[in-house]
Amino acid sequence: MKVTVEIDCTPQEARVFFGQPDVEGLNAFIVEKMRKSAEENIDALRPEELMKTWMSFGGQAQDQFFKMMGAATGQTPPK
Repeated sequence: MKVTVEIDCTPQEARVFFGQPDVEGLNAFIVEKMRKSAEENIDALRPEELMKTWMSFGGQAQDQFFKMMGAATGQTPPK
């Protein structure tokens, strides 16, 4: 025996029917916080800013990068 049931309702009606909480307000709040954070920090992701940050560490950053990549691939870093 095969029974098919089709229910036509909105997502909000389905949440109420199944007793799930309405998290639209919380979701909007979190998305807005993430948007503001991204806007405030977008300059730090520009290539020029990234290079300034990396270069301020000198050769240490490059060595650390090679070590990390070597560890990930199982190879020894160049000397």
